[in-house]
Amino acid sequence: MDEHTLERLELKLAYLERANHDLSDVVYRQQRELDDLRARLMSLSTRFAESAHQQRPYTEEEERPPHY
Repeated sequence: MDEHTLERLELKLAYLERANHDLSDVVYRQQRELDDLRARLMSLSTRFAESAHQQRPYTEEEERPPHY
Protein backbone atom coordinates (compact mmCIF):
# COMPACT_ATOMS: atom_id res chain seq x y z
CA MET A 1 0.00 0.00 0.00
CA ASP A 2 1.51 3.28 -1.01
CA GLU A 3 1.47 6.49 0.98
CA HIS A 4 -1.24 8.14 -1.13
CA THR A 5 -3.65 5.22 -0.61
CA LEU A 6 -2.95 5.18 3.12
CA GLU A 7 -3.60 8.92 3.35
CA ARG A 8 -6.92 8.56 1.47
CA LEU A 9 -8.00 5.79 3.84
CA GLU A 10 -7.08 7.87 6.87
CA LEU A 11 -9.07 10.81 5.52
CA LYS A 12 -12.08 8.59 4.87
CA LEU A 13 -11.82 7.13 8.35
CA ALA A 14 -11.64 10.60 9.90
CA TYR A 15 -14.66 11.70 7.88
CA LEU A 16 -16.66 8.60 8.90
CA GLU A 17 -15.72 9.05 12.57
CA ARG A 18 -16.92 12.65 12.44
CA ALA A 19 -20.16 11.68 10.67
CA ASN A 20 -20.74 8.92 13.24
CA HIS A 21 -20.23 11.39 16.09
CA ASP A 22 -22.60 13.93 14.52
CA LEU A 23 -25.29 11.29 13.97
CA SER A 24 -24.87 10.06 17.52
CA ASP A 25 -25.50 13.60 18.79
CA VAL A 26 -28.64 13.85 16.66
CA VAL A 27 -29.98 10.54 17.98
CA TYR A 28 -29.25 11.61 21.56
CA ARG A 29 -31.12 14.92 21.13
CA GLN A 30 -34.04 13.15 19.48
CA GLN A 31 -34.24 10.63 22.32
CA ARG A 32 -34.32 13.44 24.88
CA GLU A 33 -37.06 15.18 22.90
CA LEU A 34 -39.06 11.94 22.67
CA ASP A 35 -38.74 11.40 26.42
CA ASP A 36 -39.95 14.96 27.05
CA LEU A 37 -42.89 14.56 24.66
CA ARG A 38 -43.87 11.25 26.26
CA ALA A 39 -43.87 12.87 29.69
CA ARG A 40 -45.99 15.77 28.42
CA LEU A 41 -48.39 13.37 26.72
CA MET A 42 -48.80 11.35 29.91
CA SER A 43 -49.44 14.55 31.86
CA LEU A 44 -52.06 15.71 29.37
CA SER A 45 -53.67 12.26 29.27
CA THR A 46 -53.93 12.25 33.03
CA ARG A 47 -55.43 15.73 33.10
CA PHE A 48 -57.89 14.81 30.35
CA ALA A 49 -58.96 11.63 32.15
CA GLU A 50 -59.43 13.56 35.40
CA SER A 51 -61.48 16.26 33.71
CA ALA A 52 -63.65 13.66 31.95
CA HIS A 53 -64.71 12.29 35.33
CA GLN A 54 -65.63 15.70 36.71
CA GLN A 55 -69.09 16.87 35.75
CA ARG A 56 -69.79 20.55 35.92
CA PRO A 57 -72.94 22.39 34.99
CA TYR A 58 -73.02 24.28 31.74
CA THR A 59 -73.05 28.04 31.88
CA GLU A 60 -75.60 30.05 29.93
CA GLU A 61 -72.99 30.88 27.27
CA GLU A 62 -72.25 27.21 26.73
CA GLU A 63 -75.90 26.21 26.79
CA ARG A 64 -77.17 28.48 24.00
CA PRO A 65 -75.91 28.50 20.41
CA PRO A 66 -73.42 31.25 19.53
CA HIS A 67 -75.78 33.00 17.09
CA TYR A 68 -78.10 34.17 19.90
